[in-house]
Amino acid sequence: MRLTQTSTVTGCVHEERTSVDSVRSGWRFGVPAVCLLAGALLGTTHGVSGGAEIRRSDAPRLVDLVRVAQQSVDRLSAQRDALAKQIDDIRAGPERSNAAVAAVIATAAPLTLAAGTVPMHGPGLAVTLADAARDANGRFPRDASPDDLVVHQQDIQAVLNALWSGGAEAVQMQDQRIIATSAPRCVGNTLLLNGRTYSPPYTITAIGDVAAMRAALAAAPLVTLYKQYVVRFGLGYTEEPRADVEVAGYGGPITLHYAHPAGSG
Repeated sequence: MRLTQTSTVTGCVHEERTSVDSVRSGWRFGVPAVCLLAGALLGTTHGVSGGAEIRRSDAPRLVDLVRVAQQSVDRLSAQRDALAKQIDDIRAGPERSNAAVAAVIATAAPLTLAAGTVPMHGPGLAVTLADAARDANGRFPRDASPDDLVVHQQDIQAVLNALWSGGAEAVQMQDQRIIATSAPRCVGNTLLLNGRTYSPPYTITAIGDVAAMRAALAAAPLVTLYKQYVVRFGLGYTEEPRADVEVAGYGGPITLHYAHPAGSG
């Protein structure tokens, strides 16, 4: 979903940024031409449709599909949590005395940390990205396009990659742990992560060496580009060192459906 410059700009749009020094003067000549072309197309469309409404309210919309999927995810997540509790109860019960079960649990326990399934806490850094806000007069910069005013998927990925390269031990976005199979995606004006949708601002929390992570953020080219948009168009960006942050454990499925061990063919 693209947002017009006169609407309230919120959300995440999957578009690539370009340098803020790009020349926009072509808009003065391009806009009238586009308007004339749009008028011609509308007239043609009206004739083809016989005057009928071609944008019916019952037409499926991406946002509606995401909302339905979100409800399904919530229902299945509740079922998964109930089953996980049953498993935990069984592990803590008399069955734990079984030698084979105890051996499996002992083998799996050290892997939970690497898999990101257990909560962690420690010193870290919180990075927040937000869409641009209007000025005191309720306006955005006149030379800004709608894509200049929102947080993009590439901006989120750039911050995540920089934190990992800076030695982050655990990372959480919004209220979810980021693991190897996590993939934040932009859907319309929202962010989709592990079946849940979020709106800005987006907060990424990482545990690790704060100085090293901040240095990695400062050295990341795409993060630097985003900061240029912060200065030019008013996007939000903050880095907040914290003495102790909590990162949730990942609670979703971690089975790999497409990967194979090296050498397995």
